[in-house]
Formats: sequence, structure tokens, C-alpha cells
Amino acid sequence: MTDHDVRPPGLPAAENLDYRVAHLADRLASGPLGELGVRLVPHGDAVLLTGTVPSTQCRDEILGMAREELAGHPVHCDILVAGTSSPDHGEDLT
Repeated sequence: MTDHDVRPPGLPAAENLDYRVAHLADRLASGPLGELGVRLVPHGDAVLLTGTVPSTQCRDEILGMAREELAGHPVHCDILVAGTSSPDHGEDLT
């Protein structure tokens, strides 16, 4: 068991999920990703991840962390990857 798996005993399921969501948000903000642009929205027994990240690797790491932290709860991902590629054609300003 790692320190991020420790949860207060005896919490009802909804409170336990809220606690786990808050803990995940702290991990995302203070971890190596330093990700503050992702929102974690509980919906009943599930959690929706929304926001924009700079890369697919970042999105995949966040999704992996969410599935680990929120094991036993459905996790839905609506995280967008910001387009950082160069334009493939010039802009027409006429």
C-alpha cells in the first residue's frame, strides 16, 4: 500500500469518492505534471475528467492516475489535447 492509497476508514461511498477526487486533484497539481487545467467532476458514482492538456502523453498519464486513484469507480475522460503543430497552410485575410 502506498501513501496515496490511505483513506479515512468508515466514510460513506459518496464521501469516500469526494475524498479520493480531492486527493487526486492535489496529486495532479503538486506532482511532476503540475497540471492545474484538469477538472474532476463527480457524477453519482462516476467521475468526469475535463480540461485541456499539452500532449497525448500528459492526457494518458492523467487518465492512468485517475483510474488508479479512483479504482472501483467509472472514469470518463473528456480531456482535449491542445494543438501545437504548425499550420499546414497560410491564413487567408481577404
